[in-house]
Order: sequence, then structure tokens, then C-alpha cells
Amino acid sequence: MPRLHVNRAELHYEEHGSGEPILCIHGTGSAGYAWSDAAERLTHLGRVIVYDRRGFTRSAVQNLPDTTTVAQHTDDALALLRALEAVPAAVIARSYGGSVALDLALRAPEAVRALVLLEAVPFGLSADVDRWGDELTATLERAAAERGVDAVGETLLREVLGEWESLPAALRELFAANSAAILAETRGGELTVTGDELTRIGVPTLVVSAADSPEIFRDVAARLASGIPGARSVRVEGGHLIDPADPVVQEFLSEHVRR
Repeated sequence: MPRLHVNRAELHYEEHGSGEPILCIHGTGSAGYAWSDAAERLTHLGRVIVYDRRGFTRSAVQNLPDTTTVAQHTDDALALLRALEAVPAAVIARSYGGSVALDLALRAPEAVRALVLLEAVPFGLSADVDRWGDELTATLERAAAERGVDAVGETLLREVLGEWESLPAALRELFAANSAAILAETRGGELTVTGDELTRIGVPTLVVSAADSPEIFRDVAARLASGIPGARSVRVEGGHLIDPADPVVQEFLSEHVRR
């Protein structure tokens, strides 16, 4: 499996297909390989790159620090794109990965051709969202203190998806194994953006929310869509783990990625 040493981390990545680059950034608790099936379904649109963010699964970091920040993940994503000569790329990103994608578009706009945000939840746009995030952080810290760090992944999914036992075993194992990395980036804090910063994003953007997700996620999606110039907003069926290769994503990318 290809890997790249950047910023004192070893990032494991996969490439699927050829053509214009499409970078996929997973959310908290997940991993790039969990997007492999979606990546294959996107190859008719271009060269799809998926990777495990630092601390997660194949990119696990020895002596993982107590905190990992959005800025570190953004630096990693940019280094990966440059090393693979994949600039500019269309970026599909879910949840916390969406904050990384937003930060990338703001800090390195030359690296981004288009954005697909699958329920990104940055702070700074709503007091309710910020309060929800603080409460989630406290809940995860409490779970780690009372039940051990390995319980953090389960606690996160119970809070965000409202379920655990009914989820596929492979998904439960993935999130449980990534508990330490989840806690580290939770402690590192979310990306904070302002409405003025959103107006600086000048690339085509698709904002996707899910019908069964907590209302707080749909509120953030609406604020992102109204704040980013020309952004398109779509709601799909299901919950927070939105399919990166959903037909609405493919339709959007077909307009903005040259084959």
C-alpha cells in the first residue's frame, strides 16, 4: 500500500482511476479504506485519491499526542496533493473532514477545484452548534475517563447516529480501534469560520445534508450554503454517514471535473 511521509506522519493512501484528481477526506473515526468502494464508483469521473488521516487506521502515529488539530490535517492534505502532483483537486469530505476541506480551500485556494461537503460541522456560524460541540467533547472525555479510551468510538456513534448495536460489526470495530485518534482531534478543537471567511471561497461547492441526521447538522449545512458564494445545497435520505459517491455528488462532479 503506498504511503507518504509528511509532517512527521506516515500517510497511507490509495489511488483509483485516472484523469483529474478527486481527493476524499474521511471524518472522525473512519479511514480512507472505508471509502474504497465509493472511490471505485467515482473513477469514471477522474483519479480518485483516498487516504487515512494521521492517527487513523493505517496512518496510526506512534506515541499519538493528546491533541491533533484541523490545521495539521490540512497541512497533511496539502502535502499529499502536492507530492502526488494532484493540484488542483476536487475535494469530497465528510464531517470533520469537511472542516479540513474548508480550511484547505481558505488557506490554499490554488489546491482546490471544487468542494463537496458532506455534513461538515465547523464552529463559529451558530452558538447552538458551538454549544453542541462543547457538549460532545465533554461527553467523549467523560466516556474515556469512566470506561477507558477504547469506549470513545462507541460513544461518538451513539451521540451522532443514535445507535451502536445495530451497526455493522466492521463499522463498530473501525471506530473502536480509532478511539484514541478521535479523542485527540476532539481535544484539538474544530475549525472556526466566520461568514466573511466563507465569502472568500471561490470554487463550485455542493453542501449535502442528511434527512435523518440531528437537526444541528442541517442548520450548519444551511449556513454554509448561504455563506459560500454560489453554493448548491442538497438533502439526501439516510443519516450522517452520507455516501461519498451518492448520485447527487456524481452529478455535481461531472459538471466541475474535466474527464
